[in-house]
Amino acid sequence: MNPIEWLFDAQLVIGDQVILWREIVGNLFGLASALGGLRRKIWAWPVGIVGNALLFTVFLGAVFDTPNPVNLLGQAARQVMFIIVSIYGWIRWSQHQRAGGGDTPAVEPRWASWKVRVALGAGMVGGTLVLTPIFRALGSFEPVWADAWIFMGSLLATYGMAKGWTEFWLIWVAVDLVGVPLLISAGYYASAFLYLFYGAFTILGFITWMRVQRRAAAAAAASELPG
Repeated sequence: MNPIEWLFDAQLVIGDQVILWREIVGNLFGLASALGGLRRKIWAWPVGIVGNALLFTVFLGAVFDTPNPVNLLGQAARQVMFIIVSIYGWIRWSQHQRAGGGDTPAVEPRWASWKVRVALGAGMVGGTLVLTPIFRALGSFEPVWADAWIFMGSLLATYGMAKGWTEFWLIWVAVDLVGVPLLISAGYYASAFLYLFYGAFTILGFITWMRVQRRAAAAAAASELPG
């Protein structure tokens, strides 16, 4: 059996629960990507894409004939969305770093405007309302609104990260608050545990990016003082 076949079939049995190793590995890639995002490293994007590809197969349990036959269509669809938006973020951060020199951080954190914040909030709620009946018609796991909420939040948070908006970390908090109970109820325990960890990690990320902004603002103010 080659490594790819092993990763696809390997299982971890804990009591009466069966967890796919690719669910664990996919989430670990996601965690590494989040760490790279915290440090504003370009490698965060390709690492995340690998995790997304693995998790796509996990959340279509009935399609890929896994021990957990529950389909979370929003979770599966968001992995595809992650890959698409991550390619955009990868290109955008690479362009920013090349423009500023090799040692320049890939992105400079900044606050989104109030107009953008309102648009993000409206997109989160409106997108959830639109996607809920679609996911339900396709047979997603209940409560379907939670699956739709997670999809929309993930889309907006990933886009916000690509743009360098510090608020994107808070969108992840909103995603995790809904994602943990949904994943537990659907039997995806490894992902639920990682979501719980992500919740604390995203708060740290928000504080870290906010401090970077403050240091940059202080340095800019100091440079404007008369010498």
